Amino acid sequence: MLPRIMVAPNGARRTKADHPNLPITIAELVSDAIACYQAGAQAIHAHVRDQSGHHTLELGLYRELIQEMAIAVPDMLVQLTTESAGKYSPSSQRKILTNLEADSVSVAIREFLADDELDSASRAYHQALEQGINVQHILYDRNDIDLLERMVAAKIIPSTRLQLLLVIGSYYVCPAKLEDLDPLLSYVENVIPSSDLAICAFGIQETQILSHTLKYGHKIRVGFENNLHNIDGQIAVDNAARITEVLHYAAKLKDHQNKST
Repeated sequence: MLPRIMVAPNGARRTKADHPNLPITIAELVSDAIACYQAGAQAIHAHVRDQSGHHTLELGLYRELIQEMAIAVPDMLVQLTTESAGKYSPSSQRKILTNLEADSVSVAIREFLADDELDSASRAYHQALEQGINVQHILYDRNDIDLLERMVAAKIIPSTRLQLLLVIGSYYVCPAKLEDLDPLLSYVENVIPSSDLAICAFGIQETQILSHTLKYGHKIRVGFENNLHNIDGQIAVDNAARITEVLHYAAKLKDHQNKST
């Protein structure tokens, strides 16, 4: 099962120029993870960077991160990304998936299946399942939801331990809005019922969207990968502050709900 709260502290694109407290190195990621765990996150969605600070899926760096996390925050789940960021092909992503030796991995279905090599994709997905890797399928819109439903029906993607991340909005171009949440939630719950579902949201309305998500009983992914701002428009100090604010507003929503029933 997915944890209730996963932090996404850096992503593939942002740099120190975006925020001085954005964790880039493994040491910074581990230090950030400790603070986020103390703030209430039970998992970290981790991107590692090369020596130039660029996105990489280098296995040695991933293994180093897992080892350091096991020492510093042993109870925190480490989820590794297979994001292409315009750098990795579907075939290289599939190869990486089955060589990660991780407990949890995220896969954007539109990237993983972009070359239509369904037999190769099926082998990678099922091998991951056999290895005990939990794959969280990243879905950006209704087309992705429909694609996942077809792939599960065709047994390309295993239906066992089906974990989803529904992304609201996108980098820079289309910030998420609270009114986007309910229609997409209703759609994914109808098309792919009984899945283990989490939400993340790009942009300044992240707090509102994720606090409502928690109220509905789903899970969340929060952090600087998706948004740097608090609800008042001010830049957050760090990822732990983003977690603290979302939990605060989720508690206020729950309290209001209890008082009105």
